[in-house]
Amino acid sequence: MTAVKICGVTTPQMVRHAAECGADWVGFVLVPASPRNVLGDEGPGRFDLFVDLVSAAREAAVKSVALVADADARTLTTLAGAQQPDVFQFHGKETPDFIEAFAGDLAPPIEVWKALAVSAPADLERAGDYEAADRLLLDARPPGDAARTGGHGAAFDWSLLEGWRAPRPWLLAGGLNPPNVARAIERTRAPAVDVSSGVESAPGVKDASGIADFIGAAKGPRNNG
Repeated sequence: MTAVKICGVTTPQMVRHAAECGADWVGFVLVPASPRNVLGDEGPGRFDLFVDLVSAAREAAVKSVALVADADARTLTTLAGAQQPDVFQFHGKETPDFIEAFAGDLAPPIEVWKALAVSAPADLERAGDYEAADRLLLDARPPGDAARTGGHGAAFDWSLLEGWRAPRPWLLAGGLNPPNVARAIERTRAPAVDVSSGVESAPGVKDASGIADFIGAAKGPRNNG
């Protein structure tokens, strides 16, 4: 069955809703430039919302994903502390060596994922470099003037995946929404899908019915044998 990640969740209530609808992962964005950022300002309470969201995910029995992009050492040290998510997803310019070193410092079963921006065959060739990543996430390359690396609601050319042999388990992201996710899975044979802006009523505001519709379409019988 196709696995589903709902990314950019910002409230414990929506965490519980995603879990009830059948989400496999819920993602929390810790990137200041994103409208879905859950990091507070510098200070004692900077990570309070993130901690609440991870706790809500554990209570709802859904896995939590902390999404970071070229994060500073202090942020990563804090995230790797007592309130650990199930997954660290790196969405910046992190090198294979960085991913290997970070993964080596974590205790199983915490996973490390690496997002790759895709716009040409050469981008897929880079996937084999990230041997230490537990999963890869294929997303559309952001516009050149973008202030953040993901969450733009754009799809890449899925035909690039024809004949591609994935070196690691992977997720398809970029421009997915309830109307097109079934076709995307059928076209790419993606074992898992990731959605953020495609289930929002406004930037950073998740839509409950959109989440339910997306998960229903992704896990529907025609995509799962």
